[in-house]
Amino acid sequence: MEITLQYFDGCPNWETAADRLAVIAAERSDVTVSRQLIETQEEAEAVNFRGSPTFLADGVPLFPAPEAPPGLSCRVYLTPSGLTGSPTTEQIRDAIMNIEAGTR
Repeated sequence: MEITLQYFDGCPNWETAADRLAVIAAERSDVTVSRQLIETQEEAEAVNFRGSPTFLADGVPLFPAPEAPPGLSCRVYLTPSGLTGSPTTEQIRDAIMNIEAGTR
């Protein structure tokens, strides 16, 4: 499975997300991680980028945000500790498992 981390440089939360994805990739030989830097509003609209960080599993959003307009913004995720700029490692693992199981 290819996990793509979409981000823009103006949002610091992507670095935490990248660290969490690195942990998962180290645990699972079937997971590879790539990064996609989104640099302009036009590019955000072209790839339907809903904010930084965004996670795609083989092109499918792990955390869909259909209500969010495409653009260069920082995303907020609801975690057990409250709202933060990135989902927890466990939330990312669960989202990957849900995609694999076809339950999402």
